[in-house]
Amino acid sequence: MPHTTVILAISADGKIADAVRSPARFGSANDKAHLEQQVAASDAVLFGNGTLQAYGTTMRVISPELLKQRELQGKPPQPVQIVCSRSPQFDPNLRFFQQPVPRWLLTGQDANTVNDCEFDRTIHAKTTDGEIDWIDAFQQLASLGIKRLAILGGGKLVASVLAAGLVDELWLTVCPLILGGVDAPTPVEGKGFLADLAPKLQLLAVKQVGQEVFLHYKVDRAKETGFFPESGDCDQGFSQKPGF
Repeated sequence: MPHTTVILAISADGKIADAVRSPARFGSANDKAHLEQQVAASDAVLFGNGTLQAYGTTMRVISPELLKQRELQGKPPQPVQIVCSRSPQFDPNLRFFQQPVPRWLLTGQDANTVNDCEFDRTIHAKTTDGEIDWIDAFQQLASLGIKRLAILGGGKLVASVLAAGLVDELWLTVCPLILGGVDAPTPVEGKGFLADLAPKLQLLAVKQVGQEVFLHYKVDRAKETGFFPESGDCDQGFSQKPGF
């Protein structure tokens, strides 16, 4: 399975966007640089269609130093950008489809016919009760050479992959603002986890840069979880900004 890292910026009260789900652009230049470093270290980046529709672009590697590192590692200039969607509707005018990045589509075997002409590859994952089988999806990604995967949101996508026991690490940037709002999305959406069975984390590092705090966690994937899945795992929710 790919080594999977979730990378998100959050408000001080744990929100990834405001109550009307505006694109979250509250991270600093330091946070953008951190995100680019994580993307550059990955073979592929995964995000939901809702995140794509919100921002219209994705985070690509532009730093000459990071591009050189990828070249020395024998990697292509850009990681694969994977959109997870069960919807056949894509706006070909989104800037994402003009960005110089490889684009894959991840969808379910039972999804409606998708006009995937804008994508270099389509992955059809098995489904269970209408939901993507993430074990099968990740096995397919591994067979295609994806060893390190970054997930940029949204919250329901993160929840589904976390519930499947497939998240290895989390990077959370705590930003100095309060968003509030019962309807404001959080990093992990869905119906949540039972407290006694919630995923356990090990804090690996804490770093303050300016007014932001960068938290690095390792997930104890050996623990069973008490997650209640919810539909819409690919297409809803917001991440920290995946593009500029």
